[in-house]
Amino acid sequence: MTTMTESTPDIAIRRARPEDAQQCGVICYEAFHSINTSHGFPSDFPDVSRAVGLLSMMFSHPGIWCVIAERAGKIVGSNCLDERSAVFGVGPITVDPGVQNHGVGRLLMQAVLDRARERGAASVRLLQAAFHNRSLSLYTKLGFDSREPISTMQGAPLRSKIARISVRSATPADLEAANLVCEQVHGHNRSAELREAIEQGTAKVAERQGRITGYTSAMAFFGHTVGESNLDLQALIAESEGFGGPGILVPTRNAQLFRWCLQNGLRVVQPMTLMTTGLYSEPVGAYMPSILY
Repeated sequence: MTTMTESTPDIAIRRARPEDAQQCGVICYEAFHSINTSHGFPSDFPDVSRAVGLLSMMFSHPGIWCVIAERAGKIVGSNCLDERSAVFGVGPITVDPGVQNHGVGRLLMQAVLDRARERGAASVRLLQAAFHNRSLSLYTKLGFDSREPISTMQGAPLRSKIARISVRSATPADLEAANLVCEQVHGHNRSAELREAIEQGTAKVAERQGRITGYTSAMAFFGHTVGESNLDLQALIAESEGFGGPGILVPTRNAQLFRWCLQNGLRVVQPMTLMTTGLYSEPVGAYMPSILY
């Protein structure tokens, strides 16, 4: 078993520090740009500064555990584990394009899986770029099961409404009711993540007859959304002012929601796959994952 003190002959894994974010952000941007564009897809990050900003936040966040890989003292990759709920989410994992296919990614993944096991996580989940055969193979070998095809979707704001469903900004008083919706759909909640989204002003709730029936932490790549029905998700999407990052993540098997998005002008940016280890229950209701899960 790989631990934080073990290494290959030339690769060592250690805990990430906030000051590592600049170097790791450059690698993150270059890695995504290289693999995505080589397959004809846009990069997940439009520029280096976005990648640096994301990792700066994650490397400093008390609920997110991050590691880096070093080769001969030089940083060559990083990985993060979101520990804010009973289900842990992995990513972004990135490796310097110049040293890919030399076992760095496996060591970074093994480090977060060991951490999740030590912390007693009920499940570990991630979103994998469906065109990336090597990562699909690696994650499967490490014990992940492919659960759901996902379509990343982007487009202009719909600026419309769904009849009989109201959408408004979420408040701290909504947390308990929103958690119940998530538990109904997934069997667990994402309370800590949602609380942060409410504090940051990105969370919205959908209400029918004065009752919360859906919410989104953010209508964005790093936001998740749940609802009792597709109508709740459609209302949240319809009234969104935009779709952050590469786009929202729509389960492709949910043909009704997927078709509605297409009919309303959203387009598929790239295909992804939801992969899980440990506890997993088929969702009961409608949902859209974040890029972590």
